[in-house]
Amino acid sequence: MKLTLRKMSCTVAISALSLMVGSAIAAETNQQGEPKYQEAQKAGVVGKNFPVQPKYEGAPSAVDAGAVKMIISPGAPSLSETEFAIAKQIFFERCAGCHGVLRKGATGKPLTPDITQKRGTAYLKVFLTYGSPGGMPNFGTSGELTPTEIDLMARYIQHEPPVPPEYGIKKMKASWEVIIPPEKRPTRKMNDYNIENIFSVTLRDAGKVALIDGDTKKVINIIKTGYAVHISRPSASGRYLYVIGRDAKVNLIDLWMEKPDTVAQIKVGLEARSVETSKYKGWEDKYAIAGTYWPPQFVIMNGDTLEPLKIASTRGMTVGTQEYHPEPRVAAIVASHEHPEFIINVKETGKVLLVNYEDLTSLKITSIDAARFLHDGGWDSTQRYFMSAANKSNKIAVIDSKEDKLTALIEVGKIPHPGRGANFNDPKYGPVWATSHLGDNNIAVIGTDPVNHPEYAWKVVRMLKGQGSVSLFIKTHPKSHNLYVDTPLNASAKVSQSVAVFDIDNLDKGYEVLPIAEWADIGAGPKRVVQPEYNKAGDEVWFSVWSGEAQESAIVIIDDKTRKLKKVIKGPWLVTPTGKFNIYNTKHDVY
Repeated sequence: MKLTLRKMSCTVAISALSLMVGSAIAAETNQQGEPKYQEAQKAGVVGKNFPVQPKYEGAPSAVDAGAVKMIISPGAPSLSETEFAIAKQIFFERCAGCHGVLRKGATGKPLTPDITQKRGTAYLKVFLTYGSPGGMPNFGTSGELTPTEIDLMARYIQHEPPVPPEYGIKKMKASWEVIIPPEKRPTRKMNDYNIENIFSVTLRDAGKVALIDGDTKKVINIIKTGYAVHISRPSASGRYLYVIGRDAKVNLIDLWMEKPDTVAQIKVGLEARSVETSKYKGWEDKYAIAGTYWPPQFVIMNGDTLEPLKIASTRGMTVGTQEYHPEPRVAAIVASHEHPEFIINVKETGKVLLVNYEDLTSLKITSIDAARFLHDGGWDSTQRYFMSAANKSNKIAVIDSKEDKLTALIEVGKIPHPGRGANFNDPKYGPVWATSHLGDNNIAVIGTDPVNHPEYAWKVVRMLKGQGSVSLFIKTHPKSHNLYVDTPLNASAKVSQSVAVFDIDNLDKGYEVLPIAEWADIGAGPKRVVQPEYNKAGDEVWFSVWSGEAQESAIVIIDDKTRKLKKVIKGPWLVTPTGKFNIYNTKHDVY
């Protein structure tokens, strides 16, 4: 039997979207995204009242499939060792992001043998081939998997999932490298850069970040990092920059150097998403923390060397059902301004952990029950309340970091994905925070002022309509009157290559569409427009125009006041740009 494993990024489904095929988006989707959709309808697998589900090419799991051993389960179809090796690689590349390494489910449903064996091989093959209205990609009709691979995967998921190895302090220290010790680093700033207006730009598929001078728009340095850097976080002082790749590699970059570069690095696990530093008064720059998807744990490190000091597991019981979960992944982490604490979202259990770092020997962790599945979030304008998205529960959890308790659980739209969200003063409702959604085109606006506007606090006061679903980021700035909403994963190229912008002073007016990808003036490619990010002054907005690794990408900068094109940055070094993090805004939680 010939089995072909193509080198592709993981295709991840985004949610159940009950949109009618008669809509314009559905029509575009059928024409542009899924030419074989009618075959699925004829087969009776998907209903005629649903369009093809939007999906995107996300990063594969960074866990090395070769490190997990073959497991054969009673009652499951036979697999050879070669078949098992190929199947687990396909699963890690295409499926683990939604279903979890252990297949317990998250964005996607659980795929454990007690479920899959009851369905049987024939059913699973149809499901893998045609997908579902609930968000499962049509791997077969889209051509992403061959019929042979479909058959293989249908048999593979009826076996127990192989368990990756653990990753403890010994492995971390083996990977830990201090390139320039603190005592040999500059004692003062050695360059002329306006550090507060530097942008750290993720070059996703290149495994690098580009430091770009926000004043001159010129590249300062391109630094090798882990794969697909997820976030960049400056230290409280602004001197250091921490970046973490999806492969759990952390780089510590010294921005005081004549040419800012990595001074220490460490691998904290097999797959990760989050890094943060201590910000409470008196603890600035002392500690860094990184959370991992695998193993499910977090590690506290020395802030200036990345020496691992304390590891804590996040395995435990889920909110609501109170069932044990072996793979509760660490999502967003923020540093409290009220206490010497890190605030950690644990995705699968739906718990928010408040980790006090005053005494690492007697580590105090306060656990708050919120809702599954916690993902991203950011502060309200006072930086007291952490607004955390429980995306598959369609809720925003409000965590009071001063009182260390849950303030509210707010029902919003389908699968909120705020990034850090957007704070602004609503002309009618006062201070608010907003999130867009993966699963619909709504923008939920939530009141956040329990002192002066108690009647609106912790309620959805507006539900704006954006230009499409599958949004990742929403952004504004205290000096701006604009609210930007991206839709990079929308199935319509017209929608994914543009951005919607609202006038905060006249929200009922609706949005204007800015053709960002058109302004980039680059060659063929997906040209997904992602993550608006302001400069320090709040008068420019930077957008990534994200195409394939071998295609031309760009960064488009617009004048916030006029909403007109100001500058396009491009070049052969600009490979798959995604996240951009302005040092000042990220350091001060300005969004």
